Amino acid sequence: MSTIEEKRLFLLDMDGTIYLDEALFPGTIPFLQAVRARGGQYLFLTNNSSKSADAYIEKLGRMGIASGREDFLTSVDALIVDLANRPPCRLCYAFGTESFKAQLWEAGIPVTDKLEDGVDCLLVGFDTELTFQKLEDACILLNRGVDFIATNPDWVCPTWYGSVPDCGSVCEMLYRATGRRPRVAGKPQPAMARLALERTGFARSQALMVGDRLYTDIASGVNAGIDTAFVLSGEGTREDLAASDVRPTWVFDDISALHRAWKGEGG
Repeated sequence: MSTIEEKRLFLLDMDGTIYLDEALFPGTIPFLQAVRARGGQYLFLTNNSSKSADAYIEKLGRMGIASGREDFLTSVDALIVDLANRPPCRLCYAFGTESFKAQLWEAGIPVTDKLEDGVDCLLVGFDTELTFQKLEDACILLNRGVDFIATNPDWVCPTWYGSVPDCGSVCEMLYRATGRRPRVAGKPQPAMARLALERTGFARSQALMVGDRLYTDIASGVNAGIDTAFVLSGEGTREDLAASDVRPTWVFDDISALHRAWKGEGG
């Protein structure tokens, strides 16, 4: 383990880590500016598959953070890599938003949102456009034995008013109906962290995974062999930490506390 002051690549979860819904945490911009000023780099890693990188660019822009596509890795990116490393599917049923479906099409993956002959794989993401028809179609396909892959296992997605069911909750419904569980492509799998290292050229010892969820963000860093910082500004709590087998390298109240520690001012 290297010291936190030595870190130069920061893999940042988004909702609950640098903002909550549409409210940017006060310490986010000073931290991002400091990383760039010291010759470091950051990437935004999100399990939220309902939006494209372009949508996140627009959202961060409204918050005063300039970014480009190269600054993001999402669970859809991890899913695309997963699909590229397995025997090709004939036709995938895309259970998600129109954006989710479009991202898969752009990557050359044959997808449909209809119950067609030839579908041999069910791809499930965080679906803010959920309908009962999709649930029914998914149950029919799973009972036929098609492959089952989910972007992420997050139970909930935080909002300004509380939380809403995320991909993990929908997959749990499908499990209760069919007895089938998915293979997961995004966090806690190490794929997104490994893609970040490949993209940037930093060593694992220089990287830090930062997030507010032990079972996805922190577990992903652990699985990738990099240090982690668990922030208490989102979903995760100290009670979760006490009950979990996932052990972060550091724990901070928020990104401002992480920033102070990185500058050598203590946590």
